[in-house]
Amino acid sequence: MERSEKDLLETAARVAHVVRRADAAREFGDDVVRAQLVARRWQSPLPHIVVLHNGPLTDTQRIWVSLLAAPPGTVVGGLSAATLDGFRGFSDDALTVVAPGSSRNHAGRIVESAQWPTRMRWSTQLGPEDVDRAAMPPRTRLARSVIDAGSERVSVRRTRVLVLAAVQQRLVAPPALWDALSRRGRCRNRAAIAEAIVDATGGIESLPETEYNRLLTARRLPQPIRQVAVRRADGRYFLDNEWASFQARAEIHGIPHLNVANWDRDLLRQNEITLARGNLLVFSSYAIRHEPRRVGEQTEALLRRNGWSGVA
Repeated sequence: MERSEKDLLETAARVAHVVRRADAAREFGDDVVRAQLVARRWQSPLPHIVVLHNGPLTDTQRIWVSLLAAPPGTVVGGLSAATLDGFRGFSDDALTVVAPGSSRNHAGRIVESAQWPTRMRWSTQLGPEDVDRAAMPPRTRLARSVIDAGSERVSVRRTRVLVLAAVQQRLVAPPALWDALSRRGRCRNRAAIAEAIVDATGGIESLPETEYNRLLTARRLPQPIRQVAVRRADGRYFLDNEWASFQARAEIHGIPHLNVANWDRDLLRQNEITLARGNLLVFSSYAIRHEPRRVGEQTEALLRRNGWSGVA
């Protein structure tokens, strides 16, 4: 770390009233620091780190405590970093920090306080393309943060939701996500991340027709007349599959317009209502790929209700 960058970090931390104990000793004298800690006017939430007050720590102060205690070059990462950059609707169950891969031999360094959980990660890719060291606190760039958050030990559905939500909130564009993923190397949920970026990029244009086709063929359902992918005014893509003789249609959406957290499940639940009186089924691309049985059952139920005899 360059001296100017080190000074900038220490200055920013000092504004938050967080300093390394050695720095506090140089400025105030070791006796003064010790006396303030004994008198509990100051506190030391981690070894060698001093907070210059005795009240509850803010989220920002907790971040600086962990960063100053971590190996040089460590930054905030994952969902913690994304939240700092304005990502909304999700919370991290721990403060995530990312240290240079070369710092693995410093794994014994304590960065977690009993007051808050901290998730330590290492990476060999912490260059300017993936890290914004000018941000305070320094952190991974949003595209990298989203990729890292999606590659934690989370479900495939949550990974997909994280990626789609970041694009939906207009915080990051799909090309930036592809770029960050290309540097990430092997990671957990990589296929799900790539799939979600594809959906965010072009909606149903990127979903092979063969997937829905194969699903219909496997259940020996009649093939619909397919129209081109269309983008509505609300930004959603769909592919219209129409069975004109049965007055039935199915649309496959690539990316939602509103809250994506329970979007896939909501569409399938809405279809159950549609089966009672409507003629349009709407499926997410995720459901086509990962819940084909339920998609097939709903499609067949609509066709049979509208007069299909079971003969393709």
